[in-house]
Amino acid sequence: MKKSNFLQSLGAATLLLTTASAQAHTGHGTEGFAVGLAHPFMGLDHLLAMVAVGIWSMTVLPKAFRLAGPMVFIAMLLVGALTAMAGVVLPQVEPGIAASVAVLGAMLLMARHIGLVAGLTMVAVVALFHGYAHGAELAAGHSFAAYAAGFMLGSAALHGAGLGAGVALQRLPVWVGRSVAALMGASGLVMLATRL
Repeated sequence: MKKSNFLQSLGAATLLLTTASAQAHTGHGTEGFAVGLAHPFMGLDHLLAMVAVGIWSMTVLPKAFRLAGPMVFIAMLLVGALTAMAGVVLPQVEPGIAASVAVLGAMLLMARHIGLVAGLTMVAVVALFHGYAHGAELAAGHSFAAYAAGFMLGSAALHGAGLGAGVALQRLPVWVGRSVAALMGASGLVMLATRL
């Protein structure tokens, strides 16, 4: 496929997928392991963020630290959910989640220009917003532990997909990876525009 056709196809797919109805965080109550497990796959915002963290970790981090991005994300995902469960108010969660996709796209575009500590700090902040949304959606009286185990496992699976995508992108021409990063970032900006 020619570069221009590939980019046009990816652009069209991105616009189709970034509708407001494709968001994972709809404010409904959720419960149980199965619901938690499925939740990361239910919206483009979370799905893109998880995959982006995996790609960034595989393509940017030194080999010894490749799992650091997903591990930091999962840990802060739990912190964010516990923050919501404790009743702490985190302002602008939905715009923050959309902006996180744009930030992760920018991190992929800037590749090795972001240091390890700065990159992992950005991953942690992104995860805090995603985790807060998860925690805020747990219906009262349901098991937080089962739900959290589910969304953490689902998120880890998406990180794994991102790590695999990172391996594949390293074998392709550089413009493909940069195109994927730009489309992720653009998707985040479109989602952000629908949430302001």
